[in-house]
Amino acid sequence: MQFGVFTVSDITRDPTTGRIPTEKERIDASVAIAKKVEEIGMDVFALGEHHNRPFFSSSPTTTLAYIAAQTERIILSTTTTLITTNDPVKIAEDFAMLQHLSNGRVDLVLGRGNTGPVYPWFGKNIQDSVNLTVENYNLLRRLWDEDVVNWEGQFRTPLQNFTSTPRPLDEVAPFVWHGSIRTPQVAEIAAYYGDGFFANNIFWPKEHYQQLINLYRERYEHYGHGKAHQAVVGLGGQFYMAKDSQQAVKEFRPYFDNAPVYGHGPSLEDFTAQTPLTVGSPQQVLEKTLTFQEYFGDYQRQLFLVDHAGLPLKTVLNQLDMFGEYVLPELRKEMESRAPADLTPAPTHEGLVAAHRAKLDAEVFASEEPKSVDQNR
Repeated sequence: MQFGVFTVSDITRDPTTGRIPTEKERIDASVAIAKKVEEIGMDVFALGEHHNRPFFSSSPTTTLAYIAAQTERIILSTTTTLITTNDPVKIAEDFAMLQHLSNGRVDLVLGRGNTGPVYPWFGKNIQDSVNLTVENYNLLRRLWDEDVVNWEGQFRTPLQNFTSTPRPLDEVAPFVWHGSIRTPQVAEIAAYYGDGFFANNIFWPKEHYQQLINLYRERYEHYGHGKAHQAVVGLGGQFYMAKDSQQAVKEFRPYFDNAPVYGHGPSLEDFTAQTPLTVGSPQQVLEKTLTFQEYFGDYQRQLFLVDHAGLPLKTVLNQLDMFGEYVLPELRKEMESRAPADLTPAPTHEGLVAAHRAKLDAEVFASEEPKSVDQNR
């Protein structure tokens, strides 16, 4: 089981001070948070992609490469890489390069994003979003899996005798998650390729995400990648902690009430009752996180959003210190004890390389037909 932190890279006014951080301050903060994630023993740091205010993260691979140079162990990922508006060739090249720079510590979540205007900014039509997702991912997969690609599609210039460089590290492409909060076709794509499905279940009631995850699991088994419960699932989450729950609520309420996404909407109490958001003591964060498995089944990756809504960096780092000391050890121990023996391991570069080599060995063995009795004489 992998635990980590993701950021949506928002630049938001701190409602308690009125101060808005600069872009540089938020960019530097993301690096500090990633280093803290490694320090406290978590496994993954992930960064979103946005091309509009109030977000800063227009080039996740650049930021992740910088973080890779300052860390040794954590997996570096994205919470959305826009498969619809990015060129698949550029995605293939950027993430293969990041693989080499990070010694394989990279994977990515592909998605369509949540900002409609991004489509015309990059010469695309939002009405084509699902078709773009299917075509672009098919091409991306081929660019990583084949040395020479000849390809022609609807939305991009044809490719003739094209080789994407650098080639994936150790001949193994980065692991791909497909992220969606509303689109069944994305769950279908993830299942068809045997990739992971990341349900960032931080805004809507659990029943909505249960439908998408169950669809993905059923189709994963249908396509022969394993049993439904072995499908590779990731979940989102949010928390704010203090030593006692009343203090946590008091501290976090102004941030919740003024957050750009859910501020001025449901009450803090209603939102925490319906979504993974936990505002309370470390024990409450532990207990609620453990309920996710009851709703969604066994899963491989849990990411938390902790730096949004204007929370200052010092507060975020303190939150992570508390999580690392009081929550993470018990959470890891409990989740590992619950996992069935045949659960698919959480994806790592080392695991993918081992599986790739085992597949090649099996193909070689199958091609070596035994000699007949007459040939042996």
